[in-house]
Amino acid sequence: MSAPELPAAGYVGADVPVELITAAGLRPLRLAGKPGEDSTLGDRYLGRGVDPVARSILTRILTGDYGPLEAVVVSRDCEASLRLFYALRELHRVEPGLRLPPVRLVDVLHLPHHTTTRYVHAKIAQLREWLGQWRRIGDDDLAAAITAHDTLRRSLGRAAALRRANRLSGTRFLEVVAATTAVPVEEAIALVEDVLAVDSAQVEGVRLFLTGSSHDTPGVYETLERNGFFIVGEDHDWGELLFARTCAAPTELALAERYQHNGPAAPRASIRQRAAHTAAAARACGAEILFSYARVHDDAPPWDFPEQRAATGLRAVLAERQPYGELTSEALAALIPAGAAV
Repeated sequence: MSAPELPAAGYVGADVPVELITAAGLRPLRLAGKPGEDSTLGDRYLGRGVDPVARSILTRILTGDYGPLEAVVVSRDCEASLRLFYALRELHRVEPGLRLPPVRLVDVLHLPHHTTTRYVHAKIAQLREWLGQWRRIGDDDLAAAITAHDTLRRSLGRAAALRRANRLSGTRFLEVVAATTAVPVEEAIALVEDVLAVDSAQVEGVRLFLTGSSHDTPGVYETLERNGFFIVGEDHDWGELLFARTCAAPTELALAERYQHNGPAAPRASIRQRAAHTAAAARACGAEILFSYARVHDDAPPWDFPEQRAATGLRAVLAERQPYGELTSEALAALIPAGAAV
């Protein structure tokens, strides 16, 4: 007889400390949007000038598309996420008939200061107390959750190495990472280990490093790899940026330091930090081309691009104002000559 499924707590953004959700006896479920699907409900409350990912997530929450959610935790990782939180909090207050779950904001800062550590630690302690209404989170519970999620991160690191060795496509890698954010951590570890155990076929293509907006669905990856590119690395938080850093110890303070120093993500980091990180990551995976994909209403990537291009020294292409989950034919046409020139 199988164990009953854990109740889910949805979360938005890689700044949410999922270890606390696990330690509270809940299943962390990272909320992704659905490109191409109607987002009228989300548009009504957020407006069409907000990142389409946030509008899609709000629509899916309101329609119950994620199934029953015990709670929603939103990180302040970008302006769109903050707008989403405010909309959910107000709807929860004024529209009780919608039966929305309680919502909580977690604000993680990424400055390299001791005062920032104290601030983030306090925010994580407050979230721990709030999640304690489902199950009190003892120190042993937290330590076990941190250890498990760090094990998952190390397994995903091995999957990234497999990709760099041409044994796993970029599309498949993105799908595996996304799958681990929708199941309990023990299942996620087993899922990755199963992928690592398969002797995959050699992957070919022009080695491309993807920067810019995040990708919560594989549509853009599929298009690129169908057209002769092999996505060997990326610096967004649905890819390697999600799991690159582990905790120094299984404690609440180490957890705060892990999230404080994780990144650098485009909306919260300086141009210089982004360029240095992108250059190092692109070198590590042997990239031949740098491609910056900037989704419509995501304004940060174009500001980063000139310095990223200079730091990597690679042939580089910027595609601005791209539709959510898609790559325009014009953007692909601009990229293909660069690939042919490698």
